[in-house]
Amino acid sequence: MTESTGRLRAVVAADLSEELCQEIERLEPRLEVVRDHRLYRPMRWPADWGGDPAHVRTDQEQSAFDALVDSADILFSLPDTDPGALARTVRANPRLRWVHVMAAGGGAQVKAADLTREELDRVVFTTSAGVHGSTLAEFAVFGVLAGAKDLPRLQRAQADRAWDDRWTMRHLDEMTVLVVGLGGIGAAVAQRFAAFGSTVWGTSRSGRPVDGVDRLVPLDELHAAAGAADAIVVTLPGTDQTTHLVGEELLQAAKPGVIVANVGRGTVIDERALLSALDDGRVSFAALDVFEVEPLPQESPLWSHPRVLVSPHTAALSTQEDARIARLFADNARRLLDGEPLRNVVDTVEFY
Repeated sequence: MTESTGRLRAVVAADLSEELCQEIERLEPRLEVVRDHRLYRPMRWPADWGGDPAHVRTDQEQSAFDALVDSADILFSLPDTDPGALARTVRANPRLRWVHVMAAGGGAQVKAADLTREELDRVVFTTSAGVHGSTLAEFAVFGVLAGAKDLPRLQRAQADRAWDDRWTMRHLDEMTVLVVGLGGIGAAVAQRFAAFGSTVWGTSRSGRPVDGVDRLVPLDELHAAAGAADAIVVTLPGTDQTTHLVGEELLQAAKPGVIVANVGRGTVIDERALLSALDDGRVSFAALDVFEVEPLPQESPLWSHPRVLVSPHTAALSTQEDARIARLFADNARRLLDGEPLRNVVDTVEFY
């Protein structure tokens, strides 16, 4: 806490606009919101928190930036969204008590910082989970619709100027959609498919009811549920427990012709198993916004597969994301100062 003001010193460690910095101050006036826009890597598009990698600070600017983030009681963003920079500032600043991470699945960035147990216990980490739910849910609906309406066939016929014989298309109100992960994103996905009249099933660790979900599926019944689902939408974060959860065994058990969409983390799906299932028709279409390795390597067969839609991890982006994250941060600051539980706290054992 800054001695001169008696307020918590919240340092902005990414290129947040001055307008939104002032909004945080209005929403929680007990914060001292500290920023220096001369030191940030400029955003190239909304919510480009890492900033332009071509922008290189001088040695003097880097020293000033490090001193700025090392003076924080709380940080808005990992410095340059870099886990290594997070580790450096945690160790340089024993006063640091809370870091807000920009990504919804920010636990992976915290894990990558390789902090000690003492450091993880000393600093609270929160994520932006929930901010991206509506945009990712729309992409999930778009992806399942693209498979249900056979978008690749329509595109081929249009390119060939071929008036094909008519064929039947699938309809959302006749489909069962299995949402793998009913967190903030999964709940938004479920609500939208329910609005289309789909039967919605979903997996949940808590077992709590979720609006729009007709059936909660225990994880030990996931394969059986996949055998009855017309579409599988993955929303899970990337953890040791979720890696390749959607793999050969689950895809073998899936209903033939199932549509797969992934708006969670790429590591949840075994891409080699998915390609095999696409080739033999077990999966009729896959809409993927995330991948095991990003950027997706040029040699990946997913680029050219006729029944795959590749999105470069961009489905979450929105012109409103910066503002939504700033408001979430301000609300959590209020909670911290009022002694209430913070939203979206990272589990530093599972990093979820």
